[in-house]
Amino acid sequence: MSIRTVLLCVIGVLLLYGLFTIGFPFLLAMLVAILLEPVVQMLIRYARMSRTAAAITACTLFTGAVLGFFYLVGFKMVSELVQFLKNVPGYFTEAQSFIEDTTVKTQFFFDKLPPAVAADAIHWMEEGLAGLTSNLNTVISGITGYLIGFAKTIPNLFIFFVVFIIALYLISLSLPKLHQSFLNLFDDASRTKMGTVLQDLRKAIIGFIFAQALISLLTYIVTLVGLLLLRVDYPLAIALVIILVDILPVLGVSAVLLPWAAYGLLVGNVKLAIGLVVLYLVILIFRRIVEPKIIGDAVGINALAALVSMYVGFQAIGVVGLFLGPVLIIIYHALRRVGLLKIKFKLDGS
Repeated sequence: MSIRTVLLCVIGVLLLYGLFTIGFPFLLAMLVAILLEPVVQMLIRYARMSRTAAAITACTLFTGAVLGFFYLVGFKMVSELVQFLKNVPGYFTEAQSFIEDTTVKTQFFFDKLPPAVAADAIHWMEEGLAGLTSNLNTVISGITGYLIGFAKTIPNLFIFFVVFIIALYLISLSLPKLHQSFLNLFDDASRTKMGTVLQDLRKAIIGFIFAQALISLLTYIVTLVGLLLLRVDYPLAIALVIILVDILPVLGVSAVLLPWAAYGLLVGNVKLAIGLVVLYLVILIFRRIVEPKIIGDAVGINALAALVSMYVGFQAIGVVGLFLGPVLIIIYHALRRVGLLKIKFKLDGS
């Protein structure tokens, strides 16, 4: 492999990293514009619209659908959060009553024990309660800190959304020109091959999005079944909240199930606490087994390559690497398939 090819690969990786970080709103706008392109072509063909009218119509419908979704989900989550905050004093009162009742019962038991044994048992119990209270305070502080941090990022999210929408309209309006300008960077012999690479990438990106949606759906079903078995209230809504939290970076289902299990243990509902921990482990194992296979089949790479690329990407650059790793593998396979990237090692015999 020539030095020029290595240099181009390095520049390409740096550009991709930049797109997945600073330029992410533009990358997301480009992906959505590519996904909306079939709708635009249908409007041009069947509704006899111009390119400009068709692109504006498709982007407006998409924007309206996104705003409607966030309004409904956001309104539901805010109302549930307000209700939860109203019930927090009741939760702590219930937990305090449980602790006081348990203390009275254990004190009656300790009175029948020898003084030395009773003193040791009381000391161990006090240490255990102190540790449990400390862990619960840590969990509550962590959740509160995340909510405060999320609230601080709302202005940035608003700016991100505005930039994304503007970029979506502009890119969708000029997508054919952008596509042709990119192909003009290559000579005639490589132009057709690069067009094939772009088609493969489009299929892989669409497959990746559908794979993530399928994984979320399967996780929702597993979570719902677990909640039904545990006989908790509002299993449909709670399972939906867990999936929405799971989609957010870093958090995952542990941000809901583990604090819930700690609270159940604190109020004396040991069965629920154990059940929630088991459900968390089942979801975790299920995701680790199913996710690489589904993503690998959807984007055209084997499950091992998908797993390795996601793990290495995450360890190297964090959450961005979960998406950038598979993308690099997809691009590599696409370039190899059309012959634009040839890597062969020659070992000279002695």
